[in-house]
Amino acid sequence: MRSATAESGHLYGVGVGPGDPGLITRRAAELIASAEVVVYHAGTGRSSNARAIAAELIPAEAIEEELRYPVTTGAATHPDGYHAQLAEFYDECAARLAVHLDTGRSVVVLAEGDPMLYGSYTYLHERLADRYPTEVVAGVPAFAAATAVAAEAISRHEDVLTVLPGTLPVPELARRLADSDAAVVMKLGRTFAGVREALRQAGVLDRAVYVERASREGQRVLPVADVDPATVPYMSLIVVPGLDRRADSAGRAVGAGTDARTVDR
Repeated sequence: MRSATAESGHLYGVGVGPGDPGLITRRAAELIASAEVVVYHAGTGRSSNARAIAAELIPAEAIEEELRYPVTTGAATHPDGYHAQLAEFYDECAARLAVHLDTGRSVVVLAEGDPMLYGSYTYLHERLADRYPTEVVAGVPAFAAATAVAAEAISRHEDVLTVLPGTLPVPELARRLADSDAAVVMKLGRTFAGVREALRQAGVLDRAVYVERASREGQRVLPVADVDPATVPYMSLIVVPGLDRRADSAGRAVGAGTDARTVDR
């Protein structure tokens, strides 16, 4: 039976959800409140969003480890480029956490949204999970909060949902959007203008919804076509709701095996 509290020498990747502390799961709250070491990432020149979400749960006596990115959206300084620079950063972060784990401390890594969905925790997990007892605690992903605050059903029946990074080249992003019934595009910020162009090329711009800071202070929801690209932060996303595809192999759709999105409901 698993312990209700963080165990000595264990590593935990804990999702803290999209922003509202009320969306932190009970399991995540138990682990954060009992952690000996609390770890969180922070962007260059910014405070940690993950820490802010979980702040009320962090024990006063806990050791805090801030892992500050050497680069986020700016130019990399490593001779081998952005990915090489981040790989070195994650190697250094893993080494720092290993020191705590080797001394028998429980280590809880906070992750915005879900730890395994475009989460920085995943790179620590790859480096440490085969050496230490590890548990990953799911969190409410940002796109789930976004569809809730936008009151938009993202997919129904046989709608195929695709989650895409906005950092893809415009032609590739447009192709994948055109091939999807419903989509979520994450990682915006400076990529927003290109993402909007991809939505236009795919023919889905008119139904695309922009959501910023879902479930937290400063939340915004508006049509993508109305967004000023200069105002878009990295931690925002776009939802493209499906049109309710009805075609399944169980014969439930009208004309089974066909796309029946226009059938009266």
